Amino acid sequence: MKVLYSWLKDYVDIDLSIIDLARLLTRTGMEVENISVVGMEMPQMERREFKMSGLEWARDKFVVARIDEVMPHPDADRLVLCKLFDGEVEHVVLTGAPDLYPYKGKGPLDPPIMVAYAKEGAVLYDGHKPGRETTKLKRAKIRGVESYSMVCSEKELGISDEHEGIIHLDADAPVGMPLMDYMGDAVFEFEILPNMIRNASVVGVAREVAAVLGLPMRKPQIKSKASGPAVQGKAVIQIDDSNLNPRFVAGLIENVKQIPSPYLIQRRLRLSGMRPINAVVDATNYAMLEVGQPLHAYDYDVLVKRAGGKVPTVITRPAADGEKITTLDDVTHTLSPEMIVVADSAGSLGLAGVMGGLESEITDKTTTVLLEGASWNFINVRRAIAKTRISSEAGYRFSRGIHPALCSEGVAQCLDYMALWSGGSVSEGLIDEYPNPAEDSVVTLTIEKINRFLGIESTAEEIAELLRCLEFECDVANGTLTVKTPPHRLDIGEGVIGEADVLEEIARMYGYDNIAATRLSDSLPKQRGNYALEAEEHVRDLLVSMGLQEVMTYRLTSKESEAKLIPADAAQEEQPYVTLINPITVDRVVMRRRILPGIMEVLERNARLAERQAIFEIGPVYLPVEGEKLPEEPLKLSVAMMGKRLPSAWDQKLDEMIDFYDMKGILESLLDALHAEKVQFIPAKEATYHPGKCAEILVDGQSIGVFGEMHPQLVQTFDVADSAVILAELDLQMMLNVLPDRFEITAVPQYPPVYEDLAIIVDEGVAAADIEAVIRKAGGKLLYDVQLFDIYRGKQIGEGKKSLAYSLVYLAPDRTLTVTEVEKIRRKVITLLERELEAVLRS
Repeated sequence: MKVLYSWLKDYVDIDLSIIDLARLLTRTGMEVENISVVGMEMPQMERREFKMSGLEWARDKFVVARIDEVMPHPDADRLVLCKLFDGEVEHVVLTGAPDLYPYKGKGPLDPPIMVAYAKEGAVLYDGHKPGRETTKLKRAKIRGVESYSMVCSEKELGISDEHEGIIHLDADAPVGMPLMDYMGDAVFEFEILPNMIRNASVVGVAREVAAVLGLPMRKPQIKSKASGPAVQGKAVIQIDDSNLNPRFVAGLIENVKQIPSPYLIQRRLRLSGMRPINAVVDATNYAMLEVGQPLHAYDYDVLVKRAGGKVPTVITRPAADGEKITTLDDVTHTLSPEMIVVADSAGSLGLAGVMGGLESEITDKTTTVLLEGASWNFINVRRAIAKTRISSEAGYRFSRGIHPALCSEGVAQCLDYMALWSGGSVSEGLIDEYPNPAEDSVVTLTIEKINRFLGIESTAEEIAELLRCLEFECDVANGTLTVKTPPHRLDIGEGVIGEADVLEEIARMYGYDNIAATRLSDSLPKQRGNYALEAEEHVRDLLVSMGLQEVMTYRLTSKESEAKLIPADAAQEEQPYVTLINPITVDRVVMRRRILPGIMEVLERNARLAERQAIFEIGPVYLPVEGEKLPEEPLKLSVAMMGKRLPSAWDQKLDEMIDFYDMKGILESLLDALHAEKVQFIPAKEATYHPGKCAEILVDGQSIGVFGEMHPQLVQTFDVADSAVILAELDLQMMLNVLPDRFEITAVPQYPPVYEDLAIIVDEGVAAADIEAVIRKAGGKLLYDVQLFDIYRGKQIGEGKKSLAYSLVYLAPDRTLTVTEVEKIRRKVITLLERELEAVLRS
């Protein structure tokens, strides 16, 4: 949003510098992002608070001047000599402006042309170079004629990039006045927050400034009187759905002329980021920027022709599926039922709240204009903008919600400007269809609550005065304020939300800087831990301490991305997804069911850059529930590893690669640090994983996830340099639920342990976990630790057999174990292994 300093001063008597005004706007919630100085004195900032650029027009170098005659150049067809008076001296000025060619050789001009004149030594922008490059006017001879000054184009003064012709000032411009005083300006550019769209207008910003400064605000005035016949009977308005179109106002003006608008208006439009077209179209844009109500002008004669010579009926309705319309930007769009169209009996006229149609636009032949000011459902406008990708000033405002009360105000003001600038006659009255009147919120607050919540000390009447400055209606009775929202705001809610909204307005007007810092007077609430969050953060910390790096990937994905993790020949049921209505891009249209697709994107991007990757992500997935509006969002943990086991180093000679057991070690360490009980790893089969290199993880009998090496077929579909990819997918929510609430802490042993190695031969199908379980069962409390340290297969032990060697640690907390005690435990272990697993002690 861009607002001109001079335009604000039309409504508020501001006596602030540019910098002070920028500070004030920022304090009220409109953070100034940039200040463009266009002719005013360039302010000096003690510290760099705002971005600032522009050009100062020195008072003694730039003035309003008058061209009295345009004469031919004696030696150049494309140059002319202008007899110019600057208020003090008459000059002959050389210029090549093509818009002066029609006046060449016509003698004294009546009326003369008022222009912006730069004297010798003036610093201005070079009109013939790209961008904004300054130059200084110096005396020189051009084709035999001495030149030392110039009449300026808009680019040379920094108004716009237009440099094909000179500026034609309005006829009442005072000759000799410094240009800085006549039209020097500054443009404040700031971002409007969605709940402050009421300030997307000059009047809206002026209202805020006046309220903060405690000054009166002048509102736009209607200067012309309706001189045409009554508008009733000239058109019919038909609203099919009042929820989509709460109000529609139309006015009529006849006998308009398609002429340029006054230069003051053109300059303000350009500095506000809009292109002047003609007096009629400029009036709609100017009124929108001023009042905040987007408007649209129709060629009334075209509407009558489309109606077969009868009174036209303007209809607002949902678009038909597949309906097409060509908008003012000459682009044809295919519409859908969630969009709203303005139409007549012959078809659509415009995309409501976004952009008008090309067929009924204002042209050079237009003499009668039907002017529309309407209110639209902002959600439908947003959907239309998202689908059509149209960016417009109207869409920007309507998509955030415009109060219906502005419709009649905007139409009346715009018709007045059309009459003043184009010479038309306004028809009396307005056609106003208002089937769904807006209800302005009423909020009740006590002064005790206001003072307590904001930390201030004020009276009810003082607070009421602050709100009245923003045009709220306030009644005060026994310390209670009853506040009614003004009829230009839709951002004040009802009930508790409305109270918070009004409190925010009070704080803004009171001044955040004026609220003193105080100690909290209320008692602190009882502190409660958030176990789920603390446990999640603990898991993060543990994984990072093990050398893994956390990543955060998009929660939006596509079905195709997730399908890449399933082999083509694997049987897989179609899974439902949470699908976005308005996706940002075509490759992110659904909410993820798995985290791994995003993890694989990270691995792919870094595969050529890093020789080792070990990453993880903790986050929700989105699983639709039949019959429910919202999906389930279970918390998941995904881990991915690939590349070298250890980073390259001068003392690292082995190039061992990460494999299944590296991931198993990570998961075992994680579960051990979380004090998980009865952890088991059992063989599993999952489509994503390598057959025979996949395991399911059980904690206390509950499955919490799977891990393993990625299926070889899938590795080929990803750009990971043919490296083995080890993945893990855990249900973090399930895992945290099965963890013990408490765990025992074992004291550091005071007595020495006894170490012993035990090698046994078992069938190939016996799992190492089962062997360890039997050893621990037999060893009892005196068996402190068991570790597998070797596996052997060979002819010496027989076909279908394997030898596993374990390191056993015996330890008693209260004494040193004797040889007899250790031997007794050892025999018990061997006996139980023979009985339950048919194990044979290897000699």
